[in-house]
Amino acid sequence: MAPEPSSEVTPNFWGNMPEEEYYTSQGVSNTKSHFQTPNGKIFTQSFLPLHQPIKATVFMTHGYGSDTGWLFQKICISFATWGYAVFAADLLGHGRSEGLRCYLGDMETVAATSLSFFLDVRHSEPYKSLPAFLFGESMGGLATLLMYFKSDPEAWTGLIFSAPLFVIPEDMKPSKVHLFMYGLLFGLADTWAAMPDNKMVGKAIRDPEKLKIIASNPRRYTGPPRVGTMRELLRVTQYVQDNFSRVTAPFFTAHGTADGVTCPSSSKLLYEKASSEDKTLKLYDGMYHSLIQGEPDDSANLVLGDMREWIDERVRRYAS
Repeated sequence: MAPEPSSEVTPNFWGNMPEEEYYTSQGVSNTKSHFQTPNGKIFTQSFLPLHQPIKATVFMTHGYGSDTGWLFQKICISFATWGYAVFAADLLGHGRSEGLRCYLGDMETVAATSLSFFLDVRHSEPYKSLPAFLFGESMGGLATLLMYFKSDPEAWTGLIFSAPLFVIPEDMKPSKVHLFMYGLLFGLADTWAAMPDNKMVGKAIRDPEKLKIIASNPRRYTGPPRVGTMRELLRVTQYVQDNFSRVTAPFFTAHGTADGVTCPSSSKLLYEKASSEDKTLKLYDGMYHSLIQGEPDDSANLVLGDMREWIDERVRRYAS
């Protein structure tokens, strides 16, 4: 079982240090804002390097039930310290964005909403001539691939995936009987938080101390999955599996072999079926689902080191 949030609530995962002071200590600047879209207002953040020129832009999407704050921003900060301008958005229904909590009844709309912000920044004056990458973790990887399919093929220099959700493990799949029965209600049950909860967070985090920190995120969704969310995840995972061959951009995809939330076959199938000439697959023996946020530091740093090597090389290779 996942641990309950600590009774000693701190405003940030690092403690009580003021946010601006913390970001400065990490060598980055942070800005927060909201971006208005036709589908609702979404919460956005930027993480920029303080002490070096910007080499490229990276647009990051978090996983199910999470948000761009708390521990996810450690990924954003890492990339920013390498010289990348990082932009991230809370998905609709997540974190500080509008929408029913963790309702993903139309993943196409969810992906298009974040993409509208990403493209607005990507084509803005400071960044339009720089290489640009999409990054997606877990279910954010699924949303990221939908964003890629919705974009001009030349819009993105490359894609980075951390334990993407392209294949749902059998023991995590929703019951077809449940979905059928709820479907008889003609959509009335779509938003119900009524599907069995398989305690995903406990299967995602290997480091027990980091599990406690992640569980204390005040914006993490802890309710049962919604009917429409599980129905849509089943549909969209099958859709992307059927369309892997449309991927032509360079990409890096990483998975832990002990991932109990998304199948390592997600990354393997993408690697095998994508049409990209430049593609990299990394499998990490014994690691769980949350490769950067939930592993011991030495393991997380191994993954980050491989990502840094990959993106730095692609910037050198494709910057022109």
